[in-house]
Amino acid sequence: MLALGTERIGDLAVVECKGRIVRSEDAFRLRDTVMSLGDSRIIVLDLSDVSAIEGGGLGMLQFLHRWAYDHEIQLKLFSPARSVQERLQRATSVAEFDIATLHEMMGILANADSHFALAA
Repeated sequence: MLALGTERIGDLAVVECKGRIVRSEDAFRLRDTVMSLGDSRIIVLDLSDVSAIEGGGLGMLQFLHRWAYDHEIQLKLFSPARSVQERLQRATSVAEFDIATLHEMMGILANADSHFALAA
């Protein structure tokens, strides 16, 4: 079972993922959530609480990567667990995905927050 939550700060959206991305309905729910954020400039998938990912989930991440590219959106993966990162490495070229470091995420959040504060 996959639980999803979203937070927005200006043109940044963070999708918090908790659980496992192993069933088709989980992958489709992730797709629907990410695609509903199409007006964002940056979408971050927080995978720190994802314990497992299987073929359908991996395929969906590839699809979402392409969708984001086609819509000029930066899609970043953040903090995948070791098991998820190993699965990504075995299934695809990890270089295909933009895995954000903690330092990079702090910069993204600070930048989004400052833009949001200026707009308010």
